[in-house]
Amino acid sequence: MDFVQLIVSGLANGCVYGLIALGFVLIYKATEAVNFAQGDFMMIGAFVCLGLTNADFMGLNFWLAVPLAMVIMAALGYLFDWGVLRHMFGQSQVSIVILTIALGFILRFAAGTIWSHEPVSLETPFAGQDLRFGGVVLGIDEIAIIVVTVVLTGSLFVFFSKTKLGVAMQAASQNQLAAYYMGIPVKRIQSLVWALSGAVAAVAGILFASKGAIDPSSGLLGIKAFAAAAIGGFGSLPGALVGGLIIGLVEPLSARFAPDGFAGIARIAPYAILLIVLIFRPGGIFSQTQKKKV
Repeated sequence: MDFVQLIVSGLANGCVYGLIALGFVLIYKATEAVNFAQGDFMMIGAFVCLGLTNADFMGLNFWLAVPLAMVIMAALGYLFDWGVLRHMFGQSQVSIVILTIALGFILRFAAGTIWSHEPVSLETPFAGQDLRFGGVVLGIDEIAIIVVTVVLTGSLFVFFSKTKLGVAMQAASQNQLAAYYMGIPVKRIQSLVWALSGAVAAVAGILFASKGAIDPSSGLLGIKAFAAAAIGGFGSLPGALVGGLIIGLVEPLSARFAPDGFAGIARIAPYAILLIVLIFRPGGIFSQTQKKKV
């Protein structure tokens, strides 16, 4: 019974990693850039929702605060691309990576200044509730995380593969100049991708905060999410989820069954898997080898 609960908890954590990894993949699919501040967007999204539900601030109902937090984070992502990244058009990807790393430091500092560095939890309607199956006790919050992640990943996959806007986003990634000549507003498309990534980060942050405490350093979860995206394969939305689930399951299982004296193996297990995957399948499990269209 304990093993089943361990698996469910690992899946819930893996779904959070997968959602953050989705943000990495979304931006990479449309711009071929890597946003190392994605974990910090997740953290800020959680704090925004917490502030909206705080009785001393706005005291909104949780179900109203969630979509509003998503809108706020979408606006933050859009404004960052519009106000900062557009001015770096034509610069190397390394410059953009360094910029997003700096943005992560700024967001963590801002969160600590506004909300303090003490861990806090987000009160949700399903907090403390559980389902019992025989001797197995499953938290409603963990089940909600898994369900929301699967639905969101499926929706994004359909969006990118079936809608005109999603196809336009992928076209802009393949060749910006060709997309521009085909009438695709490349800059606006990229801003919309950053907005979508911000909204997804807000969902990840809210789910994470509903399951446990959050503080400004929680943004560093983005490092594990980056590993999840690399394991699943950059450019693959299902791959981001699978990579997150692999890391989410490996951590508790390695900690539970590690030999005596190797309790810390859970900390390095995700990166050991990343190393193995990169050696035998450099593009990730769901690698998508594509030729750029010109």
